[in-house]
Amino acid sequence: MEILVIMGIGVAIGHFIFPKRAKTINERLQVACTLVLIFSMGVMLGQRENFLGELATVGWQSFVFFLLPTVLSVVCVYLLTRRFLGNKKGGPQK
Repeated sequence: MEILVIMGIGVAIGHFIFPKRAKTINERLQVACTLVLIFSMGVMLGQRENFLGELATVGWQSFVFFLLPTVLSVVCVYLLTRRFLGNKKGGPQK
């Protein structure tokens, strides 16, 4: 919940306070910070003693964490699209 509050504050500051002329600098800073974060995560994983032995388990866990939300999101979008956007003829379904 705290993450959502912090993100909401960031969105509000970006929309109402942050100057438009600093947009390009902010975008580059975001990319740089993302690269540092990914690098740090790689270093942390590389320091694990049995990382190569755990790689298959970590890979499967990552795959499941990707697959379930993706499939559920696609199913929800499909059902909501059929419900609210109607059929191919352009009219709403009954």
